[in-house]
Formats: sequence, structure tokens, C-alpha cells
Amino acid sequence: MENLIFSLNVTLPIFLTIVIGYVLKQIHMLNDSFVTVANKFNFKVTLPALLFLDLYQADFFSVWDTGYVLYCFFATLICFTVIMIGASLFLKDKDIIGEFVQGSYRGSAAVLGLAFIQNIYGKATIAPLMIIGSVPLYNILAVLILSFTGPGEHKLDKKGLARSLRGIATNPIILGILFGLLASVSHIKLPFLVTKTISNLSVMATPLALIALGAGFEVKAACGRIKPALAASFIRLFVQCAVFLPIAAHFSFTGEKMVSLLIMLGAPTTPSCYIMAKNMGHEGVLTSSVIVLTTLLSSVSLTFWLFILKTMGLI
Repeated sequence: MENLIFSLNVTLPIFLTIVIGYVLKQIHMLNDSFVTVANKFNFKVTLPALLFLDLYQADFFSVWDTGYVLYCFFATLICFTVIMIGASLFLKDKDIIGEFVQGSYRGSAAVLGLAFIQNIYGKATIAPLMIIGSVPLYNILAVLILSFTGPGEHKLDKKGLARSLRGIATNPIILGILFGLLASVSHIKLPFLVTKTISNLSVMATPLALIALGAGFEVKAACGRIKPALAASFIRLFVQCAVFLPIAAHFSFTGEKMVSLLIMLGAPTTPSCYIMAKNMGHEGVLTSSVIVLTTLLSSVSLTFWLFILKTMGLI
């Protein structure tokens, strides 16, 4: 019972905050413009500030783990490859393969990941390592699969790939991590005025991101392409965790490292999947359905996985 209460105390505040965002949208206190601006503000300002500050305040050499970063990288790559092969073999509608694959492997590592880790540990010093190992690869693989499987002519758009690579190089979250790492390694002491300002921005990151996520939640979208959406959601929330969390335990990844892996493998599909799918000529119905279903069901699945990990003494 103690482990169940622990798990619920981690997950319920997060999802209740999302529900509040959804309710505020329904009573017209928030609107689509708020969601758009809040997501952009979080992506470009508050989340980078949070990641920078957590790394700046940490001892880089005590945090860095090459083996862990490589595990995140190869786990992501293997998930993508296996899902892509499976989708190619079993999906009858070949035009939705790209959306199915992206929705299955690409989770909301930054938004929900940081929220969960902060709820448990107070700050996120390991999550950036998971982000380094997985998020750049997320974006590259998404461009590849959506290019090759788009409606009509299936070939890689070189301009699209180049644009994606530039996007990764200028990604505010990645830059926040890199600058935080550099500040930690060089032992730079920033003035209190600067760190306090960054701190004021960083404390907004998690609650604002969760409110925006709830406000942007569209229940009706879950009705489109329900069967493949359920399959992709099951893979996203359960299958990847069932395969790679035991392997992570074998490699002695515990505590915040294990929670970060749980988020990487089992967090809801990130809303940015829909934006990328639409911009690359896909229908987007399957993607929006997977985002809605995984966000809705993850309150149960993440509580389940946290309970298992806590019971086994891994967190």
C-alpha cells in the first residue's frame, strides 16, 4: 500500500494539473491562442531555463554517465527499428506507417519527464542525459520515417532533413542542456541577479506546460483511426517499458536514472508529433488519436510502472 500511495502521489498531481488546464479551456478561460503561445514560451524559454539551472547547479563529473547516454540512444534506435519493421509487415494502410511509428516511439520526454522527476527528486539532474541520448535521435528518425512513408511519392526530402538537422542544432532545450553542461564543467559562478532571474523562469516551466497540455487536449480526436491508435498507444505505454526497463535494471540503472528511462520509454506521445506529421504532408488523424489516448491512459500506466519499480526497490 505504501508503494501504491507513493506512485499515486507522483502521478496524480501531474494529471490533475492537466485536467485543470482542460477544464479551463472548456469554460473558455483559456483558448487555442493561449495553448500556442504557452507551448512556444515553454519550449523556447522556461524549459531551457530549468534544464540549464539544474545542470549549472550540479557537479558535471558526478552526473555524466556515458553508458547511460548510450543506453538511451540504442534503446530508442532499437524501438524505432522494431516498430518500423512490424508496422511495415502488419499495417494494411501503408500511408499511416509513418504516423504509427512516430506515435509509438516518440514520447514527451521534456515536459512530462521533468514534471515526474521533479515530483520525486525535487530537481532533474539526470533527465538531461536521457534527453541528450534520445531527443536528437527522435527528431532525425521522425524526419526519415515521415519522408519515406508519406502519401504519394515515398522518398527522403533532403531539404526537410537539412531543416530538421538545423532545428536540432538550434533546439532551445538542447542548447539549454549544452550551456548548463558548459557552465558546470567550467565552474562559472554567475551573479545572484542572473541565477535568480533564471530560477524565476524555470519554476514556471512544469505547471505552465501541464496547463497548456490539458488546454490543448482534444477528446474527439481519439475517435479517428481507433484500432491502430490503440495498438500504437499500447506499444508506447507498455511494450517498450516491459522490454527495456528490466534490461536497465540488469545494468544497475536505479533511482533518477530509472525514472528518466521510464519517461523516455513510457511517457505519452509528444504533441509535436502532430505538427511534424502535418507539415510533412500526412493526414494527422492517427497521430492526434495516439496523442490523446496516450495522454489519457498514461495516468494509469505510469502509476503502474512506478508501483512496480518502487516495489522492486529500483527507485
